[in-house]
Amino acid sequence: MIRKDTLLAWPMIAFMVLFFISPLVLLAGISLHGEDGSWGLGNFAAFLSDPFARGVLTGTLALGAKVTAWVSLAALPLVMLYWHGGKRLRGLILICTLLPMLTANVVRTFAWVVLLGRNGPISQTLLGLGLTERPISFLFSETGLVMALVQIEMPLLLLPVFSVLNRADRKTLEAAEVLGAGRWRAWFSSIFPQIIPAVLAGWVLVFASATTSYVTQSVIGGARLIYLPQFVYREVGVLFQWPMAAAISILLLASTGVIMLGLTMLARHERLQGHG
Repeated sequence: MIRKDTLLAWPMIAFMVLFFISPLVLLAGISLHGEDGSWGLGNFAAFLSDPFARGVLTGTLALGAKVTAWVSLAALPLVMLYWHGGKRLRGLILICTLLPMLTANVVRTFAWVVLLGRNGPISQTLLGLGLTERPISFLFSETGLVMALVQIEMPLLLLPVFSVLNRADRKTLEAAEVLGAGRWRAWFSSIFPQIIPAVLAGWVLVFASATTSYVTQSVIGGARLIYLPQFVYREVGVLFQWPMAAAISILLLASTGVIMLGLTMLARHERLQGHG
């Protein structure tokens, strides 16, 4: 018997089952289909037994971790500026954060091709400062890829944190200062615990987006750097191995999903929720 207070939720549930869960079930079924017509985990075993394939998997997860770490470091000054800024400054920072998201990911990626090139502003700045003897290119390198992904994914971390800061209790900061804590210690002991759940939620979004960003990985990383999204494309578009591509997709979903689930459970911990 369907309860009346859940009627409005059923269209969304049906939508999720039809367009999200059903394709995943179909994908899982295809991944179990062997080349000889048999059914089993042969595709998963073949992928995990290949040292190169395992390296691609660990490299993809490592890329997500690196981007998440650098996004956190780069976002800290903006978070502090947003906290101490007035209404106009906060609005300006928010607009600058949202503005890149109004541009397609493909456009932002190709803009980074110009920035990271041998004659781009980054190379010319390093050359002008005397840090390099000749122009260098960051294209087709992990350093350049991480730099591009940090800028592209940063709004996914900043927006949840800004939302929490807008309703953070400043009285706890004043109480910490009254008790003798310095300005930095007071902020990290009173305000920072309030934004930890938002930071963890941002980490989930950044990690998931960085590990699955096929366009940026392909354009900036090129053929020298191979991650799981390109691996899936090769199996589908070049080798036409749909079962193997489905198995790799399931492994990508499972590996990133475990990490995302861990971060989500940590964000919902009762001690962290108490600061919300």
